[in-house]
Amino acid sequence: MFMHTKAANTVYVTRRENARPQAPLLSVIVPVFNEEEVILHFLRATRPVLERSDLRYEYVFIDDGSRDRTADILSEELANGLPGRLLGLSRNFGKEAALSAGLEAAKGDIGVIIDADLQDPPELILQMLDGWRAGYDVVYGLRVDRSSDTLMKRSTAGMFYSLFNRLANIDMPANAGDFRLIDRCVIDALLRLPERNRFMKGLFAWVGFPAMALPYERPPRLAGAGKFNYWKLWNFALDGLTGFTTLPLRVWFYGGALISVGAFTYALYLTLRVLIEGIDLPGYASLMVALLFFSGVQLLSIGMIGEYVARLFNEAKQRPVFIVQDVIEGGNIPPSAKQTDDAANGA
Repeated sequence: MFMHTKAANTVYVTRRENARPQAPLLSVIVPVFNEEEVILHFLRATRPVLERSDLRYEYVFIDDGSRDRTADILSEELANGLPGRLLGLSRNFGKEAALSAGLEAAKGDIGVIIDADLQDPPELILQMLDGWRAGYDVVYGLRVDRSSDTLMKRSTAGMFYSLFNRLANIDMPANAGDFRLIDRCVIDALLRLPERNRFMKGLFAWVGFPAMALPYERPPRLAGAGKFNYWKLWNFALDGLTGFTTLPLRVWFYGGALISVGAFTYALYLTLRVLIEGIDLPGYASLMVALLFFSGVQLLSIGMIGEYVARLFNEAKQRPVFIVQDVIEGGNIPPSAKQTDDAANGA
């Protein structure tokens, strides 16, 4: 069951539906980090689904600095004919960088981003393809049941999505993860975005394009342990907010103005009180409370400014988002529909 969650002009959707290639190449983009316990289960679950789709397909695995046997297992599978490639990053750059590497390496007319832990059911890929054939460039999984997550994680995630959509000038669907199908035009648009501090959920929403939601219940992780802790999630949320809105800076501007007005009003009150009632000794406790309060406000405002300055610093250095140390190719991969059309036109 699909949900039309983003307004899309039916003219564009209809034109896309009529222009879809008959034999597209599907790139399955899978970031992995220490997934030796689950990676073979993932392949056994996804390959039958991809075979049923009757599409040409390739896997694009991005090894984000794994320290277990993940790379060994995948290289053996690729050597045995698994279509696709394994990108070995030189160290752990983080999932956002790994996704960027996967998008850059994908050759398909369609890309499906999916985690290896099987919390995103591979069977939904077939339904996502139906949405793509109907003319939608993005079909994203919408998690309607997150009972597999802890209560704290569900609560904090809900607060983050609510805060983000209130502050940012884009509409990021709540409870939509990285699991999604995207058309080649969306991949190309994402690759044109040059920023180093990458918050992919926000970038998916920022580029736009006709989108459709596919609700699903998220099962527990099949094996292994998740790689995110609450400290990483906090920094992840902070990156998302500072990457898409400058409102926190404006909050401190208006807050400073409000405090200044309050301070001026209180000073005027004290002056009038002394003129009318005589000299009064101010209390030590109230003085210390005011001093500590305004010192805290100043430190918070400086810290918020520092967050934005740090991001400017990272952008100014122009370091690459990721570094690929090796690429291991698998079985023969057929060309994409676009490559086939270009070759035919060239001929």
